[in-house]
Amino acid sequence: MAITVFQNIIRFVLLMIVQIFVLNNIQLSGYINPYIYILFILSLPYRTPQWLTLILAFVTGLVVDIFLNTMGTHAFATVLMAFTRNGIINMITDFEKDENPTPSFYTFGVGVYIRYVVLLVFIHHSALFFLEAFSLAHFGIIIEKILFSSVISILLILGIQSLKKK
Repeated sequence: MAITVFQNIIRFVLLMIVQIFVLNNIQLSGYINPYIYILFILSLPYRTPQWLTLILAFVTGLVVDIFLNTMGTHAFATVLMAFTRNGIINMITDFEKDENPTPSFYTFGVGVYIRYVVLLVFIHHSALFFLEAFSLAHFGIIIEKILFSSVISILLILGIQSLKKK
């Protein structure tokens, strides 16, 4: 238990450093904004209590909001993603009640893990970019931002996860 808590603290700090100091300074043609900080929530053990997951999601999003000066959009999107997380896991997997895997290629299987990441990243990015725009006047541009940013974020997240050992 203590090892898992320590691993999650290290994961949080590393993802925040990369997100805030590297990826927040990358904007490719205004449509692509990679967000890998959500990997922290994606990587929480399956049986993490829902209340704790939501609090961690809020804090994670709030830290990014503070550094980007985005007034809560990341906090909202990350909490929404965390709220839907267990439902999506239950929909695409069939774990026993006593199992508590940390989502990865090894615990979920490659296909299921990719679906898990794609669904949650798309939920996060959709909420984030629609809330950021706060209008449907530029619906096409919003959809492009969601798609392009989701693809890059998914590829980065899957790449990071593929480097992990069993």
